[in-house]
Amino acid sequence: MGCVMMSERVLYRVDVLVQVDDGRLSVDNAANMLDLTRRQIFRLLKRYRQDGAAAIRHNARGRPPNNRIQAAKRDYAMALIKESYADFGPTLAAEMLAEHHGFKVSRETVRKWMQEDGLWLSRKQRRTFHQPRLRRECFGELIQIDGSDHRWFEDRGDPCTLLVFIDDATSTLMELRFVKSESTFSYFEALEGYLVQHGRPVAFYSDKHTVFRVAEEDARGGARMTQFGRALNELNIEILCANSSQAKGRVERANRTLQDRLVKELRLAGISDMKAGNAYLQGFKGRYNAKFARTPSKSYNLHRALNVEPDRLADVLCWRENRYVGKQLTFSYDRKRIMLEGSDITRDLVGKYVDTYAFVDGRFEVRWKGRTLPYSIFDMDQRVTHAAITENKRLGAVLAHIKDIQDKAPPKYPVRTNSEKMGYKPRDRKPGRPSGSRAKKTIVQAAE
Repeated sequence: MGCVMMSERVLYRVDVLVQVDDGRLSVDNAANMLDLTRRQIFRLLKRYRQDGAAAIRHNARGRPPNNRIQAAKRDYAMALIKESYADFGPTLAAEMLAEHHGFKVSRETVRKWMQEDGLWLSRKQRRTFHQPRLRRECFGELIQIDGSDHRWFEDRGDPCTLLVFIDDATSTLMELRFVKSESTFSYFEALEGYLVQHGRPVAFYSDKHTVFRVAEEDARGGARMTQFGRALNELNIEILCANSSQAKGRVERANRTLQDRLVKELRLAGISDMKAGNAYLQGFKGRYNAKFARTPSKSYNLHRALNVEPDRLADVLCWRENRYVGKQLTFSYDRKRIMLEGSDITRDLVGKYVDTYAFVDGRFEVRWKGRTLPYSIFDMDQRVTHAAITENKRLGAVLAHIKDIQDKAPPKYPVRTNSEKMGYKPRDRKPGRPSGSRAKKTIVQAAE
């Protein structure tokens, strides 16, 4: 591009000089047209008359610059980069060359050298493209689920999370629910509403949140299955995890639309809490689907009826674990000590495992072979464990829980020593003979 522009400029100068040489143009007019002085016009005219149009070009054109870096230095720098800094960027590689090898060169020169040797790709070359995935053909075949943490009520209420269930084939909003955070119990609550209204889909498509996937490779127990995964397995529903947010783009785009439209509608309706928001979502969902839902490729509905009785659905959508019963008919659960009441059944449970059921509504049950066992809580400590690992999506809810506990905690009084508890009161100490090293020091000072 630069060569073409320079060539046109040279031709323009030659054309002006030809007109001056023929007498059709004055020197003053030529100087104004070329933005040069009269003296420079006479110099160019003299060169043109002696050597022709080629003499108008700059004499340094096509010649290597005087300040160029020698090829041996370039080869030395690239040998160092290939040996020690092959995966470094140009900026960091230039810094390392100057700091450790005393070779100072600009980062753009290093960038050019690395690109020529194939060690660095430009931003355009490094771009990755996510190919669009075709929609599923049938309604109910794949349901994308996600939670969107946002200030849905703006400054009128606390931030919360909106759980979104959307059908992949039709972009139909299947379930919407405001919750405090993305947790297993909040998804259980939303899933129950979905199953009662629509039935069982073929599969759910989610991200890699720990609600859906065990992140640790060497996790013990549970067959590397979360509580949500265990519930879906009992319901014969598959759970699939996307490798990137672009893979579940339908629900991500729906979240962006909801963060625009739903927030404004909640403002117009004057809604500022989750309870009123959940009641409003039922009508909003119908209006949204009427506007944005699409017709599937095939008219089949792949939702299936529930494979459990409706009254047993709560036993599936709960947190279930096994606990070892000690000699005192006690076991630990969630930083609490659970004590089983003595009976003919519980006396035989020492050294065995019982089943614990934590339900969405807060109920807790202990069962043995399907029978509910009476119990009492020996010790309750609802305090959040120090240095507990907390995910970013649950941080707001955890901090709110901690603040609530701290506000309800009784005031702490200063700890008294045993002497203070017995009523001892220190008296003014009378001056006496010092003991030990202090006595020796006092005697030496007196002798001196």
